[in-house]
Amino acid sequence: MTRRLSASAAMCLLTALSSLSFASSHREAPFISGQPQVDGTDLYMFRSYEPSRQGYVTVLANYQPFQDPQGGPNFYMFNQNALYEIHIDNDGDGVEDLTFQFRFKNTSKSTAVSVGGKAVKIPLINSGTINSVNSAALNVRETYTIDLVRGARRGASRTPLTNAANGQTQLDKPADSIGDKVFPTGYAAYANQHIYTVNIPGCATTGRVFVGQRKEPFYIAVGKIFDLFNLNPLGPENAGNNNDLEAKNVSTLAMELPISCITAGNEPVIGAFTTASLRQGRLIDGSPRTGLNRATLEGGPWAQVSRLGMPLVNEVVIGLEDKDKFNASKPKDDATNFADYVTNPVLPALVEQLFPSAKAPTNFPRTDLLTVFLKGISGLNQPANVAPAEMLRLNTSTPVTPAAGQNPLGVAGGDNAGFPNGRRPADDVVDLSLRVAMGALCVLTGPTDALQVGCKPSDAPAGGLPFTDGVRKSAANYGTAFPYLTTPLPGNFNPPAPAGTTYP
Repeated sequence: MTRRLSASAAMCLLTALSSLSFASSHREAPFISGQPQVDGTDLYMFRSYEPSRQGYVTVLANYQPFQDPQGGPNFYMFNQNALYEIHIDNDGDGVEDLTFQFRFKNTSKSTAVSVGGKAVKIPLINSGTINSVNSAALNVRETYTIDLVRGARRGASRTPLTNAANGQTQLDKPADSIGDKVFPTGYAAYANQHIYTVNIPGCATTGRVFVGQRKEPFYIAVGKIFDLFNLNPLGPENAGNNNDLEAKNVSTLAMELPISCITAGNEPVIGAFTTASLRQGRLIDGSPRTGLNRATLEGGPWAQVSRLGMPLVNEVVIGLEDKDKFNASKPKDDATNFADYVTNPVLPALVEQLFPSAKAPTNFPRTDLLTVFLKGISGLNQPANVAPAEMLRLNTSTPVTPAAGQNPLGVAGGDNAGFPNGRRPADDVVDLSLRVAMGALCVLTGPTDALQVGCKPSDAPAGGLPFTDGVRKSAANYGTAFPYLTTPLPGNFNPPAPAGTTYP
């Protein structure tokens, strides 16, 4: 039976949720809400489960949330004045050891057509159908480079990754999924031409990269959650609640990296996080000169404005006043800057106020949350010499679970290759995050604290309850080969309102 809210509890939750975004890291902080091109939404990291690729780790960093497929005429290019980065910590000290830096360039071809005897530039990013890399019909060519930095991301030298086919450093990004008519051979076939085998500096084994638009993989009943948790949190895990991101696309930085080249010594656990940075100086040109194709001049040092590791941290853990600070911070400083949000979390108290029988855990400080968010779980994905730092951690020695055998509840469902040991596209991080917040680890660790999380079952009266938002997917909803995320929805896709829908 769905529990009902008192008026006071409803108002309390409304106030709290007004500063939280359960849509993973979509528009989660005040500043980044106005900078969608550099808004990191989700980070995935897992041992590749494509056949014959188990010696690799796949990292997917998604940016630019809530993309309507029909969002022309510019669609969703990356910001050529931004720096996008994927960082890997391979010794557990909370500091990046490898950084892959992505820079973008959008080049207008100034395509023109003759109108009444005059050559007039077209207002679109394409002038006809597209079926190949850098097609003649593309009016704007979007390219990118990837540099590898070993050590401190700003203090060390950069070395470019190169296309293994021709040695070039410049790679093409596919145009977004404008519509079915634009791509007569199918968008999937066109986009797959942009999967590159690349040489990685200092690595004897090649990797693969893909950068481009994908169908939004994250799933959640975010509308019902914002509507004062207008759902049954203890109902069926696949209750048919609406996945409010089902009709959206997203922009993905995808890398497949050899495990041997990103781990260090005998330590199999790696941590990862992604960031985006903008230049500190920006001059707005109210009347840009013809041909420059820019409305701003930007320069100065880089300023980090987006950061993402574990899902839902900045949304439901970090307080409103510190959300921008979190996006600008480094993982190594988390224990100093944000520990109180983890050891004394707000979310469980709100859940208890909404649903009084769902008692919040009583162990303070919440060492269980400190473990899962800042250290990793002992024996699963915690480095030997770990320093507290929030990032997504993966034990690269954990055997791969094929797609057909994956459990969306990951470790909690008996599948150690899933969340929180890394994160795969189908892992249900919403359900899992709710359960962990309510003390699931205290229950799973048992009376002897087998997981070394510093609590026991009696500390979490509701820790064994199957909290859910009623939305569930499986690995069958995604691809089984790199880059795993599925073909984006086309621009001509615009789902009709359900039958019988009326509007005031």
